[in-house]
Amino acid sequence: MTEPEKAPEKRRRFSGTRLVIAVAVAAALASAGVTALLVNIMERKQEAKNPFYRVVELDDTITDPAVWGKNFPLQYDGYKRTVDQQRTRYGGSEAVERTPTQADPRSVVAQSRLEEDPRLVTLWSGYAFAVDFREERGHAHMLEDQTFTQRQQVTQQPGTCIHCHGSVYVPYKKLGDGDLIKGFEKMNQMPFAEARKLVEHPVSCIDCHDPATMQLRVTRPGFIEGIAALKASQGVAHFEVNRDATRQEMRTYVCGQCHVEYYFKGKEKRLTYPWAKGINIDQIMAYYDEDGHTDWTHALTGAKVLKAQHPEFEMYNQGIHAKSGVACADCHMPYQREGAMKISDHHVRSPLLNINRACQTCHKWSEAELLERAEAIQTRTFQTRNIAMDALVDLIHDLQRAQEAGAPEDALARARDLQKRAQFYLDFVEAENSMGFHADQESVRILSNSINFSRLGQNALRPGGGASTAPTQRPAGAPAATGSAGAQQGSR
Repeated sequence: MTEPEKAPEKRRRFSGTRLVIAVAVAAALASAGVTALLVNIMERKQEAKNPFYRVVELDDTITDPAVWGKNFPLQYDGYKRTVDQQRTRYGGSEAVERTPTQADPRSVVAQSRLEEDPRLVTLWSGYAFAVDFREERGHAHMLEDQTFTQRQQVTQQPGTCIHCHGSVYVPYKKLGDGDLIKGFEKMNQMPFAEARKLVEHPVSCIDCHDPATMQLRVTRPGFIEGIAALKASQGVAHFEVNRDATRQEMRTYVCGQCHVEYYFKGKEKRLTYPWAKGINIDQIMAYYDEDGHTDWTHALTGAKVLKAQHPEFEMYNQGIHAKSGVACADCHMPYQREGAMKISDHHVRSPLLNINRACQTCHKWSEAELLERAEAIQTRTFQTRNIAMDALVDLIHDLQRAQEAGAPEDALARARDLQKRAQFYLDFVEAENSMGFHADQESVRILSNSINFSRLGQNALRPGGGASTAPTQRPAGAPAATGSAGAQQGSR
């Protein structure tokens, strides 16, 4: 064979060799890829089987979240992020710098609601909230903000306030020699400053989780007693929340331990949730009427009035999400994937700051549209709230003038009673931190009744206008049935 004839043969052999090598390399790479995939799958399966690493032994005495965080670093990382301050259109807060003092070492606070809306000072005249009231901040700030608020300087607050502002489970148990309720009763009667010395942390892991099983649990006596009273009003006797609630209910109840309306009952200052007649505002108002409790005497009008707290649990139970079986944690602590693990996001915050995981799991629209829908509800509520606020301020000023003019005492008494109702109904929406989103139709109904009470109060002050203006036992649109918390699952 001549040289020219040998050349193509060499090229064919060389090409064949290259092909074999290429196939061998591709096979090796594929094998390596498959092996890596199988190893990754095995690792993820092992991760799923072992959702945490037992670095420390946890028990019912450990309140420090950093210790729990050694076993649950992902959840602890989210918990630490509750220091964040981020504002939504109608909620949240922004960091406001201040110069620390010996009395108040905070260098950052939230913006003042009193400066944002001076009408609140008129509403709460004569009460500590007229001195200092700020936008809400995350759980990381809940203890220090209660400790250093100026309200502590103008009134003697009781140890009862610690119930929802600190990690109280262990202090209660210690005070009660192992009995949670007895410890609760003892701390309620202490001055706040004395009780504060017994608490080291804001809400912590131990307040919501059993250290042995990590199951959710309720540790706040106020809720334990309140939910039992509510269930009794619905015909369910001897309800024990940690025994009888479903897992999905517990994903709401652990939040409802503190995000509620409450009052301090009697000279013992026992923290009480006014749910014995039901959980909607009309039933709560009826409870206060029967009990006779009021929070203070209004400095401008002499009316015995009520201050609503933060009734998120009550309002949520009137809304579509509760009726659909959605729990607080589903929106405020949505699940997230970390490797093979699915955990609850412990960076507890507004769903509007986390629309992808909080909302789009169920609602298949864009983030922009979902935000627009939510803010539309809030804007309508806010506009109605402003109308109710103006109406109530007008009633307060009319009462002032009527007193100065020597109006008949029966007319003044009727107008004062109507002020109490108008004020509590308005404040129920004002103090509830969703600006109507938790139950939009109920919020507008409540505000409409507040406006009506203010109008009736003004009518009562007119000559001959008081006889027909007594408030009915059930405001317009008030449901006759009991509240929905159990059925639907649900600082003074």
